[in-house]
Amino acid sequence: MQDVPSACPECGDTLDYSREVLQDHLMKYAIALGSNLGDSRTILESALNRFENIIARSSWYQTKAVTLPGSSSQPDYINGAAILETELEPLELLTKLQQLEAEFGRVRYQRWDARTLDLDILLVDDVVFQTETLEIPHPRMSDRAFVLVPLAEIAPDWKHPVLNCSIAELLQTVDASDVRKL
Repeated sequence: MQDVPSACPECGDTLDYSREVLQDHLMKYAIALGSNLGDSRTILESALNRFENIIARSSWYQTKAVTLPGSSSQPDYINGAAILETELEPLELLTKLQQLEAEFGRVRYQRWDARTLDLDILLVDDVVFQTETLEIPHPRMSDRAFVLVPLAEIAPDWKHPVLNCSIAELLQTVDASDVRKL
C-alpha cells in the first residue's frame, strides 16, 4: 500500500491513509452508480437510499454498455453519481459498497458483465490511494463519459488529484454524445 499523507479538509490535520486514523474525520467521496439488469432505476434509487450523509446526487443518465471485444451485447446502463461524507476509510467503504451490490443481486462472473448494481469509488477528498484491491482516483474515470457527465453535474470543480484537472475540464476531453439525461 502506498502511504500518501494529506490534510483533513475540516481541521487541517495531516492524515496517513495507511493507518486507521480517519476516525472523527469526515471524508468526502465521489461514488459512481450504474445498473443494466432488472428495474435499474428502482435499484439505483433504493441503493442511494441506503447511504447516510449524501450531500449531492446527479440526475440519471442512459449510456451504452462497455463490453469486452467478442462478448455479447448488453442492455444500456443507467448511470449516476453521488457525493457522500463518511468516517469510513476507503477500504471500509469499498467493503460496504460490495456488500450492497451483493444485496441487490450482483454476481461477479467476468469483467464488464451486465449487472444489477455497480458502485465504484471515484475520488476521496484530494487523496491518491492505492492497494491491490482499490485505486483512488478510479483509474479509468477520466476516460469514461458515463462517469464524468453525472459527476460534472454535481462536482464540476472537484480536482482530479493526479491529473490536476477539474471534472468539468476532464469532461471536455471525452465524447459524451452517447450519454443521455433521463
